[in-house]
Amino acid sequence: MDDKGSVGKISLSSDSVSTLNSEDFVLVSRLGDDHTPSSSTNNGSDDEKPGLKVSVAPPGHRVSPRDTSGRTGGFEVLHNEDSVVFSQLTYLGCASVNAPRSEVEALRMMSILRGQCNLPLDVVLSVPGVSEGTVRLLDPVTSTEIANYPIYKILFCVRGHDGTTESDCFAFTESHFNSEIFRIHVFRCQIPEAVSRILYSFATAFRRSAKKAMMSSQQAPPLTPEGDLFTFTVSLEIREDDGKGTFSAVAKDKDKQSFKLRAGMDKKIVIYVQQTSNKELAIERCFGLLLSPGKNVKNSDMHLLDLESMGKSSDGKSYIITGSWHPNTPQFQAVNEETPKDKFMYMTTAVDLVITEVEEPVRFLLENRVRVCSPNDRLYWPFSKRSYTETFYLKLRQMERKERKSPASDTLYEVLSLESEAERDRSVLCTSPSACSSSTPHSPLRLPDNDEPLLSGSGDVSKECAEKILETWGDLLSKWHLNLSVRPRQLPALVRSGVPEALRGEVWQLLAGCHNNDHQVEEYRTLITKESPQDSAITRDINRTFPAHDYFKDTGGDGQDSLYKICKAYSVYDEEIGYCQGQSFLAAVLLLHMPEEQAFSVLVKIMFDYGLRDLFKQNFEDLHCKFFQLERLMQEYLPDLYSHFLNVGLEAHMYASQWFLTLFTAKFPLYMVFHIIDLLLCEGISVIFNVALALLKTSKDDLISTDFEGALKFFRVPVPKRYRSEENAKKLMELACGMKISQKKLKKHEKEYHTIKEEQEQQEAPIERYERENRRLQEANMRLEQENDDLAHELVSSKIALRKDLDNAEEKADALNKELLMTKQKLVDSEDEKRRLEEESAQLKEMCRRELDKSESEIKKNGSIIGEYKQICSQLSERLEKQQTSNRGELDKIKARVDGCEKCSVLFNKEGRVRLATGPLGAMGPEESEEKEGLKNQLREMELELAQTKLQLVEAECKIQDLEHHLGLAMNEVQAAKKTWFNRTLSSIKTVTATPPPPPAEGIST
Repeated sequence: MDDKGSVGKISLSSDSVSTLNSEDFVLVSRLGDDHTPSSSTNNGSDDEKPGLKVSVAPPGHRVSPRDTSGRTGGFEVLHNEDSVVFSQLTYLGCASVNAPRSEVEALRMMSILRGQCNLPLDVVLSVPGVSEGTVRLLDPVTSTEIANYPIYKILFCVRGHDGTTESDCFAFTESHFNSEIFRIHVFRCQIPEAVSRILYSFATAFRRSAKKAMMSSQQAPPLTPEGDLFTFTVSLEIREDDGKGTFSAVAKDKDKQSFKLRAGMDKKIVIYVQQTSNKELAIERCFGLLLSPGKNVKNSDMHLLDLESMGKSSDGKSYIITGSWHPNTPQFQAVNEETPKDKFMYMTTAVDLVITEVEEPVRFLLENRVRVCSPNDRLYWPFSKRSYTETFYLKLRQMERKERKSPASDTLYEVLSLESEAERDRSVLCTSPSACSSSTPHSPLRLPDNDEPLLSGSGDVSKECAEKILETWGDLLSKWHLNLSVRPRQLPALVRSGVPEALRGEVWQLLAGCHNNDHQVEEYRTLITKESPQDSAITRDINRTFPAHDYFKDTGGDGQDSLYKICKAYSVYDEEIGYCQGQSFLAAVLLLHMPEEQAFSVLVKIMFDYGLRDLFKQNFEDLHCKFFQLERLMQEYLPDLYSHFLNVGLEAHMYASQWFLTLFTAKFPLYMVFHIIDLLLCEGISVIFNVALALLKTSKDDLISTDFEGALKFFRVPVPKRYRSEENAKKLMELACGMKISQKKLKKHEKEYHTIKEEQEQQEAPIERYERENRRLQEANMRLEQENDDLAHELVSSKIALRKDLDNAEEKADALNKELLMTKQKLVDSEDEKRRLEEESAQLKEMCRRELDKSESEIKKNGSIIGEYKQICSQLSERLEKQQTSNRGELDKIKARVDGCEKCSVLFNKEGRVRLATGPLGAMGPEESEEKEGLKNQLREMELELAQTKLQLVEAECKIQDLEHHLGLAMNEVQAAKKTWFNRTLSSIKTVTATPPPPPAEGIST
């Protein structure tokens, strides 16, 4: 393989800078340095120089490092990867960068770190030969690893210019854990010729990465050291009982990043878990959701919450766990007591998940800040980003089959480590080589405060305010709402002290006169649906607006989306001016205090009623007038500074254009920006002169000591940073409010500007003036022609659209007429059907009445029969009882008579039965035999009579049973008669509806 091919494009300039980009894999080396080392121990004449020994070892081969003071540099191959090791290097430090692929910024940082590094660190650099490897920094004495940077995170490599002090330096930038944070690491080579060799080693890794990227669609990538790293995003949302039977998400302070809870309210914890990298792992279930007050708590201090639900979201991307939290529980008492103002406390939430492929449960731990307020406390806008999100890095190791608990188990991995992004950020000092070495007060990790400009949207603004001030503002707003057309007299004095942050949204709308803007709100909702010709410019500026503020830093987030809508709506609303660069900063300030509809209304008021749009008109003519007025005011208030600016050639438009066009919103801290908008809405755009003069006055001594470039840099960096302190900003605004700049004086300077302008125009040659006027008229004519063409095109398009709409309307009218005729016919048919049904209904009513009468008569008849049956049964029962009584009486009499007779008592026992004869029959006399025979006959007659009585009793019982049977049958007949009547009625209705009705006469006769 030809190794020279990996060098890429070669610059023919001898003073070019070697750069290497991991995206396009281009290495540019200086002329004469294009020698390419081969894969051998000796790499040409340069390799014989001290410190330039470049060695490549095969995978798995470990070589002990040699003495770096000798002729050859030590090398070592680690972690089974091809690597090229360079010795005799010095690590100068690292710093944050905003543009990781900018050669200019990289060279600037290289120059800064080289000049300010007081305690350099000697290191050995190991550059991998494969894209899956890791760049490692080693201690030259002990060969221990100081820091490592995966090759896929390295974005850009650069070397210093020839002929400069940085010619022996090189640097690379890397994404530092979070893709939005980039750092640059700077090194110095004791042998300058080694720089090209180091960049070539990076090129080799990038080139192999490119080849593997091309082949990735054809074959699976090999397992890398980071191949078992799984990334999860875990979001926490707290919901509170809103008193309406539902739970609403609690507010989250965007500035202090803390949840604002209300004491005594039932709450719910909702956890969203989503995997964002590597192959998907299956979350089986959650077996514990825990909560504890405090930070860095022990496992024993965590308390289980009641799980309400768990499962995948509707889109299948997240796993959602919900648990209920009762704040009155003693364990949670600490997070149920009101916290003092300007203070907060920590709360720790943990969720334990069972993942099918992982051997042991995984616990995600979230630590976030909370503030507990009164249940009646009002949550002022803006509170957004109602969830807290943390990224976790789960490092797993694939288990061999013999290591698993069961060979058939789904378990594939064991947990090596679980680290959150916050924990990674806290360990950044250990990652930086200079931090791992001996600590020094002059560490190169931090840049001087004057080197980086202040990002827009910086600074915290507290929403807390003294109760007396809030009461004063509350009374003023109550009076103001009674008569919105008149401002209260004490309003200007209160505004000069600053509007409370919690009330700014309401006060700004009242100051701008947007209290009744329903029409503008509806117009805004229409405007955002239209296309803007400046859409690309708006999109480009949105990403650069307030990057330091959490609400706007997320690409595609809620903040950027609302900001895009407002800028787009205004560009369509104001066709003459459209969208101008800088409007997005003002719109962002308004969005931080009110919803987007109201923010748009206030923006329109500031542009039109406060005259801000005039600065953008007529080739910025009014803006140049403002610059002239500012210079005249400087000449009056700050003559020394004015003279110095004249001497160095510094004009107002060079430093003050952004002040006027963005109203100081682009570069200054938010506390100061909000106060300026307070004054602007109350007193007008002339407040900009007060603030500008105050800035110049406080910085006068520093500016007088600078030259032209130094003054511009001073305006760009130190001036905004000076007012990050709230105290400094307050002093500045007090100074600005104390300056008396009358409108009469401004009008005088404006008139003077226009007079000078006219004199300059008159002093011009007539031909030049006429040519300039002609050009202006031609531009105006072209603009009007373009507008005419646009209007004509719009007119034709409107006519075509109207014709099309008219045709559609006519077709629709025809269809409606046909539908109307069909509806009328259906109505006639429905009326006929209604009449027929009414007649049938009358007939059915008559039939029902007759059936009802018949049923009632049958019921009466059955009732009388039942009564007679009951009477007969009662009579028979009485007769039977009487007969039984009489029979028992007679039987008792017979027994008494038998017992009274001596002869009979011998023949009968006590039960009345005949006793057997004990003596021979022949012993009896004839008289006794006759008497005995008579008694026997009498006894037989009595037994016969008794049998007949029993028979009559049985017959009476049978008759009673028969009567009861007949009674039951009668009751059943009554019930059946009722059901039969109802069934016959329904059958009659069905028959009548199914067959055409008979003629009325026949129906009556039937």
